Amino acid sequence: MRRSERRISIGLYRSLPDRKLLETALDLGIRSLDTSFNYGNFSSHRTLSSRFGSLLTEFSISTKVGFFPGINGVEHSLDIGRLRDAILVSVDELNVVPGAVLLHNPERTLSRLAPMERFQCLAAACSVLVDATRAGLCHSWGISTWDPRVIQDTLPADDLLPKPQVLMVRAGLSVSAPILSASEALVKSVRSTTFTTWGMSPFGGNGRHPAWNVQNTLPFIGRDQNCTPAQAAFRAAYELPVVDCLTVGTSSVEHLRDLVDALDVNLDSDVINRYREIIRGLDRDL
Repeated sequence: MRRSERRISIGLYRSLPDRKLLETALDLGIRSLDTSFNYGNFSSHRTLSSRFGSLLTEFSISTKVGFFPGINGVEHSLDIGRLRDAILVSVDELNVVPGAVLLHNPERTLSRLAPMERFQCLAAACSVLVDATRAGLCHSWGISTWDPRVIQDTLPADDLLPKPQVLMVRAGLSVSAPILSASEALVKSVRSTTFTTWGMSPFGGNGRHPAWNVQNTLPFIGRDQNCTPAQAAFRAAYELPVVDCLTVGTSSVEHLRDLVDALDVNLDSDVINRYREIIRGLDRDL
């Protein structure tokens, strides 16, 4: 994959950006934001629209549906009526058509169902997103999964599930062997001609953790290159599994510039391949 084909999306899970960060992102060539119906205590869409207005039209916004307010807090549901309503509310509150709407962690509901019920539930939920795309409520649809194993086990051999245009999975050196293997298997199962793979949480949810500043990430990069261990880890995340876009949260302009600079780093393919073999071996041993 060429540097120009690797993209960054600013994730809004933990906090909303300020205008300076978004303007800097545009200057750096970043054109994607990732949010969700439930982020910001179900206020992320409204806040984005009211705070940034027409600036949002400069970005492709991906959002997710699947988590809803419940009696005892946030609950997960694949009820088709709730999914439809969430998509309509999302478009109305954002005041722009999302670039993608993703089914948010469907494994949360699927894991509570009997195996025979899972495929019908997943297919029905995916059909809601297909219909939303056809109706012009979003430009594309997909699945975002934190743990793809249940989804992969749910798919039948006869390929009856609607083909998502986007698959978002965890990526990077913090991903465990079983999750990495399941992510790669799911990509193979759902890939289509219009398909793209996105990665999330390249720093395991904590980019400030001291682990990302130790030198043992540097062997992943090619020789005679100058980058930080955190930049090396970020660049390696595009290969574990192979993704087109990485979603990462940041509130720092300097951090954002560092991430963009990391896109130019060349990896040592032999080291990446050895790491992948180690991961596969660990998965077989589990």
